[in-house]
Amino acid sequence: MAIRTCIFDAYGTLFDVAAAARAVAAEPERAEFACAWPRIAAHWRAKQLQYTWLRAVMNRHCDFWQVTQDGLDWALEAEGFADEALRARLLQLYWELEAFEEVQETLQILKDEGLTIAILSNGAPPMLEAAITSAGIGSLLDDVLSVESVGVFKPAESVYDLVGARFGCARGTVLFVSSNGWDAAAAAGYGFRTVWVNRAGEPMDRLPHRPHHVLADLSGVPALVTPST
Repeated sequence: MAIRTCIFDAYGTLFDVAAAARAVAAEPERAEFACAWPRIAAHWRAKQLQYTWLRAVMNRHCDFWQVTQDGLDWALEAEGFADEALRARLLQLYWELEAFEEVQETLQILKDEGLTIAILSNGAPPMLEAAITSAGIGSLLDDVLSVESVGVFKPAESVYDLVGARFGCARGTVLFVSSNGWDAAAAAGYGFRTVWVNRAGEPMDRLPHRPHHVLADLSGVPALVTPST
């Protein structure tokens, strides 16, 4: 079946989740943080994701902003930073994340091809709106779907159900793109065609399903969207 709908994860796929820590590290008064920021950014992202999974299993949902704050608090404590001003600055910048450099062009090509383009994200709607505005990609999206509609984080099937409910498309006509290998694998098991954007060159997750395609960035996505896909 031909792909007519392209669905993108947001954080780590379209938006650079390390951008906030990187920006703070470049500020003149943050010399100590500049030495630790890569570890803090990695801890922050890992805990943010872990807390979504754990909350889903425990049936204790909260929005993504809460797990983002909780993940940062763990990361800062792990690296010995107890600085409220630093915490506030990092959280402020998380609402202004940069898009990866190929995002605008990739989405524009897909838009010009007449495909439906949307985001499906763990992010809370206000967070997503802020990031989309900051990146200047709102005009390229047909919709933004958040897990807050169903009250559980990915990879719950009810999250992927949002795509068909919104666009009325068959699962096999959807190309789902994520920088999270587990997300792309779960979506493949659900029935989407999937792309894992493996920016860090990580090993394949050992899960029941695998992504259909693995790319280093988003620039190769348009080539996958052809009538023979």
